Amino acid sequence: MIDKNNIPKHGARIIYGNGRWAKEKGLPRTFGHRVGINRVKEIVKVADKLGIKVITFFVFSTENWTRPEKEVNMLMRSLNNFLDRNIDELDEKNIRLMIIGRDDPIPKFLQTKIKEAQDRTKDNTGLIAVLALNYGSRQEIVDAVKKFTNAVIKDEANLEGLDIENFSNYLYTAGLPDPDLLIRTSGEMRISNFLLWQLSYAELYFPKKYWPDFGKEDLEKAIEEYQKRERRFGDIGRTDVNKEAR
Repeated sequence: MIDKNNIPKHGARIIYGNGRWAKEKGLPRTFGHRVGINRVKEIVKVADKLGIKVITFFVFSTENWTRPEKEVNMLMRSLNNFLDRNIDELDEKNIRLMIIGRDDPIPKFLQTKIKEAQDRTKDNTGLIAVLALNYGSRQEIVDAVKKFTNAVIKDEANLEGLDIENFSNYLYTAGLPDPDLLIRTSGEMRISNFLLWQLSYAELYFPKKYWPDFGKEDLEKAIEEYQKRERRFGDIGRTDVNKEAR
């Protein structure tokens, strides 16, 4: 059973395996991506009911532009359609939508839709659903360094005052808590340039299921596994303390 008092505040998801899921069923890769995007909506609803405060999905990386043009175009249209069809419901449920990543070269029509969706939900106070789109963590860190450097040049910050907490304020995820739990579907055990700074102390969970098959029960199972773990943050942990006491 899930302990409602020990729910991850921020859950991150690398939604991997859409194309392979479709291929194994004899379907086009693009079909797998469509199903995967719809799965995002379902998991957002589950996360909201469980009391998760922030959930971040890695939907498109800076490296994904190298994929076939037809597949990339389909993904952009599917994301546009996702926003069209779901923004009303997200807003009604008090869910805030955030998009992190670079704007270019995302198509202008999708950039416009993203801005409209974020503006519409920016004052919502419930779950924050984050889509990492055209996102790369190394690029995010470089952009943060540039942003901080510009702040120093404008006398809005000083070098001596920079620390870990301050630097986090220059990242795309400024203002959000760091993830407690990372889930990467399909059994791949890699972080793949996703939230490298923010995942420093996250618990990692690698289910073998492809993302289109990942549902409510799978998320609950991941949280149950998370709750079994002892998060030490560099400390020696409760078990070791008890051993020393004896």
